[in-house]
Amino acid sequence: MLCASFLGLGLSVAIVGPTFQDLATNVNRNISSLSFIFVGRALGYLSGSVIGGFLVDVMNYFLLLGISMSATTVGLYLVPFCKTAILLTVMMSIFGVSIGILDTGGNVLILAIWGDKGAPYMQALHFSFALGAFLAPLLAKLALGPTASAENHTESDFHPALNRSSDADSEALFGVPNDKNLLWAYAVIGTYMFLVSVIFFCLFLKNSSKQEKARASAETFRRAKYHNALLCLLFLFFFFYVGAEVTYGSYVFSFATTHAGMKESEAAGLNSIFWGTFAACRGLAIFFATCLQPGTMIVLSNIGSLTSSLFLVLFDKNPICLWIATSVYGASMATTFPSGVSWIEQYTTIHGKSAAFFVIGASLGEMAIPAVIGILQGKYPDLPVVLYTSLGASIATGILFPVLYKLATSPLDRQRKEDRKSEDQKALLSSSGLNEYEEENEEEDAEKWNEMDFEMIETNDTMRHSIIETSRSSLTEPTAEVYNQYPSNALVFESFPFNTGSAHVKHLPETRTKGTNI
Repeated sequence: MLCASFLGLGLSVAIVGPTFQDLATNVNRNISSLSFIFVGRALGYLSGSVIGGFLVDVMNYFLLLGISMSATTVGLYLVPFCKTAILLTVMMSIFGVSIGILDTGGNVLILAIWGDKGAPYMQALHFSFALGAFLAPLLAKLALGPTASAENHTESDFHPALNRSSDADSEALFGVPNDKNLLWAYAVIGTYMFLVSVIFFCLFLKNSSKQEKARASAETFRRAKYHNALLCLLFLFFFFYVGAEVTYGSYVFSFATTHAGMKESEAAGLNSIFWGTFAACRGLAIFFATCLQPGTMIVLSNIGSLTSSLFLVLFDKNPICLWIATSVYGASMATTFPSGVSWIEQYTTIHGKSAAFFVIGASLGEMAIPAVIGILQGKYPDLPVVLYTSLGASIATGILFPVLYKLATSPLDRQRKEDRKSEDQKALLSSSGLNEYEEENEEEDAEKWNEMDFEMIETNDTMRHSIIETSRSSLTEPTAEVYNQYPSNALVFESFPFNTGSAHVKHLPETRTKGTNI
């Protein structure tokens, strides 16, 4: 269900891009004047991450995810009906809050269920998001047809409509969109999100007791010595990583056409291969995570991104190098975020507020770095600023992760040495105690055997004297009948004084039995 929710999250986030021109037409604005809806959604996402970080620690996970997905459903249904730019921005902000809560809650729930063993599940979660982002343009194309592309929407196409309907639409806040296909594109995703939210509500009603058990187990958490420092460095790590990922994915098309001299179709293919390898490697990472540690995957990703971005900078106008290096760069960036979340959980327990903190870092990187690069690219059009950004971010993450690893493991190394010393001391104590115990056992066994020997000697002497006395009394018996009836007993008794002690013990049971019969 978490993967299903993140599939819907990817669809919800990515559907805005292919339908952006149609949304602008719906509110009678051009594209350049409506770009602030992305700022509104990003600010809402930041707020949702903070709110989700607090709520996930006090609310039932399933209930929180169900509510956030229901709010996302409402936002998806209402976005096509917005007739003013301000209302559309407000709706996008509310939409961003709900997806921010969903993103934070989903990551925390994976850690709450599987803990430091949840690397494959974390990879599957983020692969589902990438798959949804990949399917969204296809869904938009099916729903809207070729008119969804910006090539078929020019300003002359929709400015007449703006002039014709500006008076009527200026008073209306909500209205049925002129293009019903736009409504269907958002309605399909909204209905999917609603169905998933219903299942989360059912899970809440059915498994509320399991939530309490999960919280009880989460109370015994690990806390690294440098917990706050680790979170701050991870904030920066995700800031640079997500910023570089979004920047390259957003500007590689314009870079390829303006700087590398590619055709638009080739530039679109270069953009597609970046996101295609990104999504494919996130899917493969589900299986890699079962046999590789998260730290190993981060190191491999850093090496791949650093190498590929270096080749991009050195051979920025070589088409073959651009294709190969872009593919490697997309593949290298795929596993870093989920691996980073799984890695930090191995050393310190991540709760809602901690998860919200580094998710905010990723969101700020997504907002700030592309905006700054856009400004710099406009001022220095002859420089491959996008490639320099990728290389700089790769160097930054390559430096930050060893520092993170050192902070996370140095207290553990000391603790392991202390544990080994204590284990050696315990082993020595236990071995000396075992020797003392064996010596005591040997002394006790010797005493027991001595006691048994004395008892046997006393028993033999007593039995021997009793049998001799019995035989003498039998021999002096005056009655002749007893002698005649039991001659064998008399013979046996007569022989006793001349036999050894062993013979006395040997014939005693027979004598007692016959005496009983008498």
